[in-house]
Amino acid sequence: MTYDIAVIPGDGIGPEVVREAVKVLDAVAERAGFTLRYHRYPHGADHYLKTGELFPDSVLDEIRGMRAVLLGAIGDPRIEVGLLERAIIGGLRWKLDMYVNLRPIRLYAEHLCPLKGKRPADLDLVVVRENTEDLYVGLGGFFKQGTPDEVALGDMIVTRKGCERAIRYAFELARRRPRRKLHLVDKANAIRAHDLWRRTFAEVAREYPDVATDAAYIDAACMWLVKNPEWFDVVVTTNVFGDILTDLGAILQGGMGIAASGNIHPGRVSMFEPVHGSAPKYAGKNVANPLATIAAVQLMLDFLGEAQAAAALEGAIRRALVERQVPSLGADSGLSTSAIGDLMAQLAASSFETVAR
Repeated sequence: MTYDIAVIPGDGIGPEVVREAVKVLDAVAERAGFTLRYHRYPHGADHYLKTGELFPDSVLDEIRGMRAVLLGAIGDPRIEVGLLERAIIGGLRWKLDMYVNLRPIRLYAEHLCPLKGKRPADLDLVVVRENTEDLYVGLGGFFKQGTPDEVALGDMIVTRKGCERAIRYAFELARRRPRRKLHLVDKANAIRAHDLWRRTFAEVAREYPDVATDAAYIDAACMWLVKNPEWFDVVVTTNVFGDILTDLGAILQGGMGIAASGNIHPGRVSMFEPVHGSAPKYAGKNVANPLATIAAVQLMLDFLGEAQAAAALEGAIRRALVERQVPSLGADSGLSTSAIGDLMAQLAASSFETVAR
C-alpha cells in the first residue's frame, strides 16, 4: 500500500517537529510494509511574505486527492493575527469539510499530570469537537470601527446536519471503546441555539441503546474534568467549547507538548497536527519537543487503517514517557528535537516487533 501524504511544515518550529515526525513515520512504515509518498507545500508566513500568496484553491484541489495531511504549525508575529490560520487551517477544515476535530486526552505517565493522585487509568478520554460551524465560521463584521461607538458582530451557526454528523461519529466511537459512554457538552440552558444539539443528541441516542449517555454544561464539564476526569470516556461538543475543553484536557495529560488532533472527514482526506502553536522564539534552535507531532502521526496511522503501526507508535510514546527517556514535554527536556526524533524512531521500530508478535 502506498499513501499520498501532503506535508505542510508551516511556521516557527513547524518544520523541525514535522521533520522528526516524518522520520518516525518512515521507520514505522518500513517495519509495517507500506510506503509513503510525500507532497510538500511551502505555505505559511515566509511564503506569504515572499509571494503574497496565502493558500490557493489549486493546492486544495491537489490535497483533495490525497489520503492525509500532516501540518506542523501556523502563525507568525510578523503577520496579522489569524490571517494565516484562517486561510490555511480554516481553509483546509472548511473547504475540505473536515467536520470532526478528534482530540484524545490520554495520560501516559502519572508524573506528567498536575492533578494529585490521578493515574493513567483515570485520564483516558476522547473529545469529538464539531469542526466546521459555530462562531468560527467568521460571519459578522464591524461597524464604526476605530471609534468609541464601535460594534463587533459575530454569528453562531448551528445546523442539524452539522451537529448530527458529529454526534453520530461520537456514538460510533463510543461503541468501539470498552466503557461505551458518551457525554454531550453544551450550554443549552443559556444559548437557545444549543437546544438543537440537545434534541439531536436525544434522537440519535435511541439508535445506540448500548451506549450510556449523559449531558453537561460547559462550565460544569470543565470543573468535573479537573475534579473527576475518570467520569469521561467520549465527549461530543461544539466547535468553540471543544477548543476550550480540550486545551484544559491537554494540560491535564502533561501539556501541549503531547497534545495532538485529527481533522477528519471519514473516507476522505483528513488532516493531523500538533495542538501547540508555532513558538517562534524556539524556531531554528533544535530544542522544540516533537512528541505532539509524533502523536499526530499516530492518529494518522489509525485513520489510515494501519492498526499495528499505530499501536506500535503509541507504545513507543508511552515507553518514552513512563521510563522518562524523554524527561519533559517542553523545550527544557535536555534533549534536542532531532535526538527525540531518533529515539522515537528506534522505540517505534522495536515496539512494532512486539505488537506484530
